[in-house]
Amino acid sequence: MTTILVVDDEPQIREAVARSLQARGYDVVGAPDGSEAVDLAATRSPDLVIMDLNMPVMDGLEATRRIRAWSSVPIIVLSVRDEERDKIEALDLGADDYLTKPFGTGELLARVRALLRRGEHPGDRGARYQVGDVDIDVVAHRVTRADEDVHLTKTEWALLEAFTAQPGKLLTHRWLLQQVWGETYGGDVEVLRVFVSQLRRKIEPDVRRPQAIVTEPAIGYRWRLRPMASGSDRP
Repeated sequence: MTTILVVDDEPQIREAVARSLQARGYDVVGAPDGSEAVDLAATRSPDLVIMDLNMPVMDGLEATRRIRAWSSVPIIVLSVRDEERDKIEALDLGADDYLTKPFGTGELLARVRALLRRGEHPGDRGARYQVGDVDIDVVAHRVTRADEDVHLTKTEWALLEAFTAQPGKLLTHRWLLQQVWGETYGGDVEVLRVFVSQLRRKIEPDVRRPQAIVTEPAIGYRWRLRPMASGSDRP
């Protein structure tokens, strides 16, 4: 049975989330603070963690940092609307997604399912993707549009590889900048926007309606394509 660790200092929220998950067949473990969450993550090895940010004893940021030091378990962080900075910091620390309180049960369950699916099919730098008439083969370092080769610069390839290694995950501006350009570029969002725009022009069938790289306003981007089944032939 899939085990989910729910961490929130408000018993009503913790219990409501637990009931919704249990009704869908998940095993749920609860914790009232980050310190207990870290202990339970180590002893129970959950398949996913739902982590509130604002908690006593140890907040969700520190708990996320400690869990990420030794575990790749998917983490969804919960925050209220005025915690934008903490939300971004949690994502930079390694959280996989976030929800803003108050949130709907349906949205939470959808995020849980998406992250659990990604855990079953982890990101693969060698995966192939297809969107419209564009075929992306990361391991072969080849992109084609209507069977014609598309040239990507070294930086565009680095950006593409950063996206495809983390399918479905919300990637912050800071994380992408540091992955592609290094630590000193952590705050230069305009550089990232320019290169994302260039990459979209080369791999998106319609840049006005991106299907591969979608924008999460003020926070970052997501790679929305799912890998093609291994062994699929190039059309």
